[in-house]
Amino acid sequence: MSEDTAALAKYLEIFPSWLKSLGEDAAQLGELAKSDVTEGARRHAIAGLNYIFKSLDLIPDGIDDLGFCDDAFVLRVAANLACTEHPEARMGVLGRLSDEAALVREFLVDDYARLEAYVKNLRKGAARGRTVEDIMTDETARAAFLHEVSAWARDYQVPTFSRDVKTLIKLRAFLSAKLS
Repeated sequence: MSEDTAALAKYLEIFPSWLKSLGEDAAQLGELAKSDVTEGARRHAIAGLNYIFKSLDLIPDGIDDLGFCDDAFVLRVAANLACTEHPEARMGVLGRLSDEAALVREFLVDDYARLEAYVKNLRKGAARGRTVEDIMTDETARAAFLHEVSAWARDYQVPTFSRDVKTLIKLRAFLSAKLS
């Protein structure tokens, strides 16, 4: 086993576990949208969750083995941004996902900064006709969003993830190409 292959092997255990918990992670982050956590931290969490509903995300959800990895990565980066900018919010799901963002950074190396910039810009974009600002300020939009997050989390089916280093190489290459 080459040194690079050995270094990548740990992600073959980590990423499938993130895919397994993605629905639960989304549901828990959705609860933050109606909590008293700081507004800035909520904005990052909502931006990350809203990404799940984007029709054109970094990796289309239908791509075997990879389709939901970008969603898992985005939630972690959004949580890290929330906790970096608002350290008082570092608790529960936000703190855990923020800590796991270090593994995304380690995996993506130079592409992490571009992913982080992409996630920061999600606060300006829209999904399903709703912006983060709409969700934050409009009670009806927030209620509809939280209902959709809850339904998505409940209905989420854990995708396959081949425990093969080639899957990780494809994942890196796909994200690198999309983020450049």
